[in-house]
Amino acid sequence: MSRFLRTTALILGLFAFVPALGAFAAAPGLADGAAPFPPPVDSYGDANTASLWALLAGRIHAEPFDLAATVIFFLAIIHTFFAPKILHVSHAIQVRHEARLAENNGPDYTPPRRLRQSIPAAVLHFFGEVEVVFGIWVIPLAIALCLSKGTAVARFYLDQTVQYTEPLFVVVIMAVAASRPVVQFAVRMLGLIAGQSPARWWLALLTVGPLLGSLITEPAAMTICAVLLGREFYRLGPSRNFRYATLGLLFVNVSVGGALTNFAAPPILMVAAKWDWSSLYMVTEFGYRALSGILVGTVIYFLVFRKEFAGLAVSGRVLPADESGSQEPVPFWITAVHLVFLAWTVIVAHEPALFIGGFLFFLGFTMATAAYQDEINLRSPMLVGLFLAGLVVHGGLQAWWIEPVLGRLGQYPLLIGSTILTAFNDNAAITYLATLVPNFSDTLKTAVVSGAICGGGLTVIANAPNPAGQSLLQKYFPGGSIAPGGLFLAALVPTLVMLFFFALPR
Repeated sequence: MSRFLRTTALILGLFAFVPALGAFAAAPGLADGAAPFPPPVDSYGDANTASLWALLAGRIHAEPFDLAATVIFFLAIIHTFFAPKILHVSHAIQVRHEARLAENNGPDYTPPRRLRQSIPAAVLHFFGEVEVVFGIWVIPLAIALCLSKGTAVARFYLDQTVQYTEPLFVVVIMAVAASRPVVQFAVRMLGLIAGQSPARWWLALLTVGPLLGSLITEPAAMTICAVLLGREFYRLGPSRNFRYATLGLLFVNVSVGGALTNFAAPPILMVAAKWDWSSLYMVTEFGYRALSGILVGTVIYFLVFRKEFAGLAVSGRVLPADESGSQEPVPFWITAVHLVFLAWTVIVAHEPALFIGGFLFFLGFTMATAAYQDEINLRSPMLVGLFLAGLVVHGGLQAWWIEPVLGRLGQYPLLIGSTILTAFNDNAAITYLATLVPNFSDTLKTAVVSGAICGGGLTVIANAPNPAGQSLLQKYFPGGSIAPGGLFLAALVPTLVMLFFFALPR
């Protein structure tokens, strides 16, 4: 009887769901002359409102969905903080499930595949994956948007308003940069500096590696640094504190390391054309500050943990099979082709049709040269892409409160304020919203961008490449997950160092 009821409920649910899905799919585009959504910040007509709280209250009154979207966004952020606990509960349920199977059937019992995995454990594990959090919370956001504004507005926003170029680019650049020929090439180049010492590898990967981001883009630099840190440092078994300190330092340094050009760091890319910032301007205004902050922050952590380097196991440097694949050297011509694909992806980073087309050719080339390739694992790139796609969907609805907050701050409060805001939103979104603030002086422009890149390591969501680093390195942390609080504390010291240098008078 219970089976009959479950089947009936499923059929009734499908009858209710399919028409709703069809209505969403068939929803027309916005009619000509329809009000844009989300409303442009200048459409509220409150530029002369003196009180910030009065301005925000007025905007909520004018567009109540602003508040709903922000509440859903902050619930997603809270979810990220609980993700490690959810994973722990999932693991405990799976262990109990396996124990019950053994108790009921004997220790030698091999369950069929359909019984090996506890469904509740699998569901909780999915909800505990940080990379899927913002994608999950897009679902209630979309439902709320449909109920509040109609399916046409919801569809137009998700399909036409939100730009998914950056998530798509990160998926492709991660896959190409993590291929064996590119990684072996990076090992050889950085090995000229690092030699065989874990300490020297650590220093090279946390100084030279992030600075490469100004040439090959921050996502590519993050991928290479994370892969090599796993191979040359994390696998040696550093302490928990040292693991978090290294991760926080990596995130901060990569966020700042891409600031020497006007195309490699997402938060700078958002403003470069609008404010006419060239790569020469970036080197002049940000260069020595970025270099100084990276070097000083790295040296501080090196001195704090210097005694641990002596205790790291350095014998038997043969890499585990799951991290290195075959150690057979890749022919130079194959490496050269991979580097061409990498360069192509960087050059056409803002044209999805071109870099996705190039990626399809890249996959074909790896199949043709399979003897010198590791399997292209798309799981991590796809999860990171989902993370960023969800983030840009939510972030696009936060301008109503971020723009007036930024517009009311002076130079140093703006520097600190944009750093804090970056911890709760992608730093590219922060700088983009700054371009919407009228009459921004050059001093305020540099202050908001400086704060955005300085705060890019405080949380996973603060900078677009961070999810890539987390995805590649989380297996080295207890329980296979990275605690947001641990990352924040680890990144705090290098962030303060960066703020010191970027706050120096120009």
